[in-house]
Amino acid sequence: MYNNDLPPEEIFYDLADFFKVFGDPSRIKMLYSLYKKELAVGELADILDMNQSAVSHQLRILRQSDLVKFRRDGKAIIYSLDDEHVFSVLEQGLRHIAHKNGLEEDAYEPQNYAERS
Repeated sequence: MYNNDLPPEEIFYDLADFFKVFGDPSRIKMLYSLYKKELAVGELADILDMNQSAVSHQLRILRQSDLVKFRRDGKAIIYSLDDEHVFSVLEQGLRHIAHKNGLEEDAYEPQNYAERS
């Protein structure tokens, strides 16, 4: 491959920044929780056994990285995955880990993992 076949340099920096966000287990748990349904901050805090301030901090990072979006429902702020691309990245990561652990590739997807627990 010739160097001129590569995308512009800033694309690689953007991609590295994108994957850095996935480097924190708390953020991964949040994305996993939002994988199947949208949730309010308080619901995420309960699911993850974290305080709301810590959840809000991590959600702000996920929002700034365009991995989650939010909407207002009265006083509540409801979060969801930003789009199908985020869903796909998370799904592929889960499938890869399941495969490496010798499991069916969909073993860690929320609907299947709940059935195994």
